[in-house]
Amino acid sequence: RCPGATGAADGGPISVDPLAVSMANRGPSYGLSREVQQKIDRQYDPELEQILVRWILAQCGGDVSQPAPGRDGFQQWLKDGTVLCRLINSLHPRGQGPVAKIQASTMAFKQMEQISQFLQAAERYGIAATDIFQTVDLWEGE
Repeated sequence: RCPGATGAADGGPISVDPLAVSMANRGPSYGLSREVQQKIDRQYDPELEQILVRWILAQCGGDVSQPAPGRDGFQQWLKDGTVLCRLINSLHPRGQGPVAKIQASTMAFKQMEQISQFLQAAERYGIAATDIFQTVDLWEGE
């Protein structure tokens, strides 16, 4: 059984706690992985974060709330994909957005599906595939 999973033993639906799974897959980083993580952390720019937050809020209007400040708050704000989908839809004429159904969910696969929908729409919008992150990278905060 996966850490954080709950559900019927008879094959019924299983619910997975993303925090438990994330914590189960990550231990303390050592050696090269620690150095890489420290380099990533040093490259994070809080001023750029605030510029992006202001732009997303202005672009989406009242459809999204403001994130908690900091890298983790920003990642959590984007993690379920709803803000990203609202953003890509806001770049199209009203009613013609590429993501038809946007809904908040606590289920990991639903969140990742929405991020994937955003990424596909961003590529169709004109973002080069080489400039697009992987769904799992955002979802796991990497």
